[in-house]
Amino acid sequence: MTGTIHAEGLVKSFGAVRAVDGVDLDVPEGSVLGLLGPNGAGKTTTVRLLTTLLRPDAGTARVAGHDVVRHPDRVRLSIGLSGQFAAVDDRLTGRENLRMIGELYGMRSREARSRARELLRRFDLLDAADRPSGTYSGGMRRRLDLAGALVVRPPVLFLDEPTVGLDPASRIALWDAIEDLVRSGTTLLLTTQYLEEADRLARQIAVVDHGRIIARGTPRALKAQWGHPRVEVVVAWPEHLQVAVAVLAPFGIRAPETDPPRSLVSVPVDGGVRRLAEVIAALDAAGVQTAEAALRQPTLDEVFVALTEPQSQPPRPGRAAASVGAPGGRW
Repeated sequence: MTGTIHAEGLVKSFGAVRAVDGVDLDVPEGSVLGLLGPNGAGKTTTVRLLTTLLRPDAGTARVAGHDVVRHPDRVRLSIGLSGQFAAVDDRLTGRENLRMIGELYGMRSREARSRARELLRRFDLLDAADRPSGTYSGGMRRRLDLAGALVVRPPVLFLDEPTVGLDPASRIALWDAIEDLVRSGTTLLLTTQYLEEADRLARQIAVVDHGRIIARGTPRALKAQWGHPRVEVVVAWPEHLQVAVAVLAPFGIRAPETDPPRSLVSVPVDGGVRRLAEVIAALDAAGVQTAEAALRQPTLDEVFVALTEPQSQPPRPGRAAASVGAPGGRW
């Protein structure tokens, strides 16, 4: 049984560049897949293939049960899409933008007006509903764009870097709205370069590099495989910082890093709380007084760097990506 979004061996080339190189995806109904990768990795091209904006050179894909090549019109009626830049008409008010989208999809005028008001309320835009959207802030424009993607209540939603450029408060507000959608049963594919965004929203993550999926799994499983706990120590006296570096070096799997203004030294380690206790004991024996000492768990940022930095040399299979916590490499 395949998911609401299902792809096998998707390929798309632009001249000599293979932007998407054999991508497989299977996203169950009502779940969120986070598609991560550096700039130029193939994330946006994958979204364009799945939303019928581009035609694949090879492979197959089905969205909401419809083949993206054979039945693109059915796919478009089943999805909402919010791209990297808010697709709103600056000359129209927020209300007019949403009404126009509804009527383009065949809604009767009364239904489109009602749906526009409902979405304006949902995304906290009622007070600005009758202002030209060109006067909106960046966060308001992104919320209006997401509302536009939901006018026809699509069962599947594609968000391509939806919070790029937003301030932290606007980003969190948009995350709340996205979580409400998923709780209501929407299936979501999300591309993002904000790793905390994927960690919060995505049930599963696929990491893309050079058009290929190089790792996939739950956020927790990926962090367990590709990340390492990090011992962080703040020394009480700045002049002890270099001594602390020398003490921590034998415990690390890489060289310690320092933040001199904060009198902080950190190092990734194998092991957990026991390793922290050993580090504290070694610092005490060396006469280094600590103001703080903690063991910080790995983050998706560290996973991302480990997988995509050239020197890390992660597995680079064609269509059989490294999979964590998913039997057979599928979800």
